[in-house]
Amino acid sequence: MGALKMIQRVETPHKVVAMTFDDGPNPIYTLKVLDLFREVSGKATFFMIGRHMVEYPEIVEAVVTQGHEIGNHTYSHAKLTFLNESDCLQEIQQTDKIITNLTGMKSTVFRPPYLDYNHGVVLLVKRLGYRMIGALNTDALDWEQPGVDYIIEKTRSHISSGSILLFHDGFGDRSQTIEAVKILISELCLQGYQLVTVSDLLRLAEEEKK
Repeated sequence: MGALKMIQRVETPHKVVAMTFDDGPNPIYTLKVLDLFREVSGKATFFMIGRHMVEYPEIVEAVVTQGHEIGNHTYSHAKLTFLNESDCLQEIQQTDKIITNLTGMKSTVFRPPYLDYNHGVVLLVKRLGYRMIGALNTDALDWEQPGVDYIIEKTRSHISSGSILLFHDGFGDRSQTIEAVKILISELCLQGYQLVTVSDLLRLAEEEKK
């Protein structure tokens, strides 16, 4: 699959990092993430689930209004490798339409639920005009609530220019994630990093190649 695989980081000399949040929007935790990023004028990418977007359109609006990016994370958080091509297509396209309807913009970044994909998924995502986005700090396991210190320590080891980092603002109690992200944002800003969207990160990398 080569270059078609998930993008986990990009080559760039700039001190930029893309923080991403999966499984929202959520009426409690997405808003807390927005508060943290507003304080440092940073931007993030939210990989949203279609059915949650339909449930909380006002939160989708708040995310977009504050200049953050929305990525496609399927309609129902299905494991795509378990689906046939038609159902897989529906999971992605349904959310594609919801994003366009609610934001007036087409999303160009996609993350498969559970970071689970195969060659068929890769080809489908490419055909739909998406870049498939992974992350470096999957060992932080923030979705399992392993403790604030654990999330921070594991994530720290993956931070460098061009890193894409994964956290969760949906499904269950995300207070550990919020606390960890608050500390990490503070550290990153002190180290001179800029917090950007995934698309901004990809754009920077493209510009480097020119």
